[in-house]
Amino acid sequence: MEARADGFPATQALAEKGFVVGAQARLLDSGETLGSIAPDQQMTPASVSKLYTAAAALTQWGPQKRFTTELRSSGAIVDGVLKGDLILDGGGDPGMTSEDYWLLVQGLASRGIHRIDGRVLASQWRFGPVTCVTTDRCDARTRTRHAFDAQLTSTAVNFATWCMRVMPGDAEGVPARVTSCAGATPLTRVDNRITTVSQGNTGISAERTTSGGKDTLVISGQIRMDSDPASVYRSSADPVEQTLATLESIMQGAGIAVTGGFSPTVSRPSSDTRVLSAVEGKPLQEQLLRMLNYSNNFMADVLALDLVNGTPTMQSAATTLDAFARDIPGHGPVSLRSGSGLTPESHTSARGVTALLDHMYHQPALFPVFVAGMQTPVNGPMNFIRRGSERFQQSVMIKTGTLNEPVPVRAVAGYFRTQSGRWGAFTVMVNGRAPTPYINWTTTLEAVASDIDVMIANH
Repeated sequence: MEARADGFPATQALAEKGFVVGAQARLLDSGETLGSIAPDQQMTPASVSKLYTAAAALTQWGPQKRFTTELRSSGAIVDGVLKGDLILDGGGDPGMTSEDYWLLVQGLASRGIHRIDGRVLASQWRFGPVTCVTTDRCDARTRTRHAFDAQLTSTAVNFATWCMRVMPGDAEGVPARVTSCAGATPLTRVDNRITTVSQGNTGISAERTTSGGKDTLVISGQIRMDSDPASVYRSSADPVEQTLATLESIMQGAGIAVTGGFSPTVSRPSSDTRVLSAVEGKPLQEQLLRMLNYSNNFMADVLALDLVNGTPTMQSAATTLDAFARDIPGHGPVSLRSGSGLTPESHTSARGVTALLDHMYHQPALFPVFVAGMQTPVNGPMNFIRRGSERFQQSVMIKTGTLNEPVPVRAVAGYFRTQSGRWGAFTVMVNGRAPTPYINWTTTLEAVASDIDVMIANH
């Protein structure tokens, strides 16, 4: 039943400041609504969209789903020489890392292969390069100061993001040392403009630029001599080229020579190829922990593309997610343009998100994995969510969503446990009407925490 709408008095104050607010909270055993504000208002959910992606993936595959990445060839192996092309068959794994590619190459070495008389081809026939649909990703094809705007492919490494480790130099005034996070030598060009200092604060800025198909990380600022190493993450302009650079470096380290070079392809490996080495990625339940805890846009959008039964595009992935949401009892209208929420054109309602949470709560085999990816503020990896009373911080499991353009979006959804141990679900979405006024997370979370804390205490 729909109870009074005054269960969110602190959140309602945000609406009175000119923001569009949608909210709903209800108990999951009885269905009693504890409060709501315009629960059917269509709003931008930002990264709360990832809850739909996680739920759809668990429903389709179950928690133990693994994606397989393979090295294939039709060539014969003669005295340690592979006579023909080696094909990397990307399996759409959203979590492939440098370590996984190292294991793939070790599979070749275990066969005694020390040379490939042919090319190494990275096949992204499943999907990739995926056409960008947001300003962030389109701009990031040439330059970026972020990691959240990574391009999408089925054949990626390290979430399509370059990682560099910055360490102080040996003396004041000398350049800092910059290495790859996965080894001593960076796999892309680095323009190191960081100076080692003995006093002052460490301050590092970085921009990835791309020209002629080549990425350069321009890293500037200063680092104190007594500082610990600092990691810098920036998305790559072409993830499959990043994968090829990673594979080439690992093969060189393993003593495997390649005569024909390294190239991308969108062709599917032919039926006469055989698997020479394969790696199964981490189970879906582990992938979702990382995707939700760190709100990883790359992982979410790749998973959404994996869900498509047909040709994977951003549009077909969105259609797949919408179909899943519309099958949820009581959900109502929805239009998700991505699995990550990076798309400001995505819309759903507070009632819809709460219906999703309710639906997953009643899936006993899936709910523990689903809720495990959310953050309990008191010990979550994101410090900004540590707001509200101690009771609130220890009694909720939440996913947040943030966008700043074209209008500010602050969204939070999740579960709470009442004083008597009952489970509840809630959703609050705050959307700006224009770029200003800006609303910060402190203001939003303190209002939400105040309202949910009362519900926890009263039940």
